[in-house]
Amino acid sequence: MFSLQNSGMDRIFSGIQPTGKLHLGNYFGAIQNWVRLQEEYNSVLYSIVDLHALTIPREPAVLRQSILDTTATLLACGINPEKCLLFQQSQVPEHAELGWILGCLTSMPRIQSFPQWKVKNASQNSEGTVGLFTYPVLQAADILLYKSTHVPVGEDQVLHLELARDIAQHFNKKYGNFFPVPKAILSTTKKIKSLRDPTAKMSKSDPQKLGTLNITDSPEEIVLKFRKAVTDFTSEVTYDPDSRPGVSNLVTIHAAVTGLSIKEVVHQCIGLDTARYKGIVAEAVIQKFAPIGNEIKRLQEDKSHLEKVLQAGAEKAKELASLVYQEIRRLVGFQ
Repeated sequence: MFSLQNSGMDRIFSGIQPTGKLHLGNYFGAIQNWVRLQEEYNSVLYSIVDLHALTIPREPAVLRQSILDTTATLLACGINPEKCLLFQQSQVPEHAELGWILGCLTSMPRIQSFPQWKVKNASQNSEGTVGLFTYPVLQAADILLYKSTHVPVGEDQVLHLELARDIAQHFNKKYGNFFPVPKAILSTTKKIKSLRDPTAKMSKSDPQKLGTLNITDSPEEIVLKFRKAVTDFTSEVTYDPDSRPGVSNLVTIHAAVTGLSIKEVVHQCIGLDTARYKGIVAEAVIQKFAPIGNEIKRLQEDKSHLEKVLQAGAEKAKELASLVYQEIRRLVGFQ
């Protein structure tokens, strides 16, 4: 049962952008961890961060549907609104208001140093928006608004959590000890790589569509993507990410979907060539995600249920946020 109290209690916060489709990297890097954490902690908040989604141009109708699709996917993967708060970020206006206050405590050179800003700004022909530039500050506001103590993150988000920690300490120094300094909960799952370029992580923005495995892909799509997966000229199945990244990525995926260790997977595959092994991994992925895919489709047909889940989560999140933000208003001198 979720607890609204936070006096000395650990509180988890994490967010996910509403892209609609989640891939295997999202599932094993974040969602699987989220499901575990809601069982281990009494105060857990998961937000569909639609304000962050606006940093990339999106059609309103597409964004609206993506929010519902992401909600359906999270529920189908095991997120339980009885054990956590699942809510839509924009339904709690205190996120953006605190983002402004924290932005006034953050220097521009600090944000400019982030590699994510440099890459994304370059991808937009150096015309990245103010929102894209400042979204790490909004991320910090997302976390601190609930006085969160722990944040599950992947390696690529560690710098952003460091910013949130620094902002919390800066605020505390200026206005008195108020925010807990949040700690990272790092994912222990090995990073899932693109099937077409196993030196790069799996990504929804991968221009090679065959490189990304979505958890809602049909069995036929999964088989095709594994058949086209890049390996090498050695037929044996081994695990050596430096010299054999393609085959090693297949082993990583196989271990993730079966719950076996890398060593156990490799031992099971002695005598198999990579062509046959691709089929075995594809079948393991299908077995893992077919029930989840069916549940996503069922939930997508019940729009009112999805909206009710988000509304109920937002009401509880607002209750928490308003208590913290009223105190912030007093501390900074608004009242």
